[in-house]
Amino acid sequence: MTKSNSAKETETMDNNILVGYVRRSNAGGALKLSINTAAFADCSTYMTSDGQAYVPLVISMGALQKVLSGERAVTTVTQLHD
Repeated sequence: MTKSNSAKETETMDNNILVGYVRRSNAGGALKLSINTAAFADCSTYMTSDGQAYVPLVISMGALQKVLSGERAVTTVTQLHD
């Protein structure tokens, strides 16, 4: 599967929203999170008891481990939808 096919499948898989990407910094000491503002605006939110609004997002632990180890350059940030 190519990168472009993988990204297309992520966008449509189970109606999940592709929100952005995670990659390791060039120095390797940090993670860089890139969020698409249009996709983020389409995400659903939830409210906590103190009235704060949050956007629940998901990053696969396995894919993130591969980014951290250098096996992969990037992985996705998504919002899961039923």
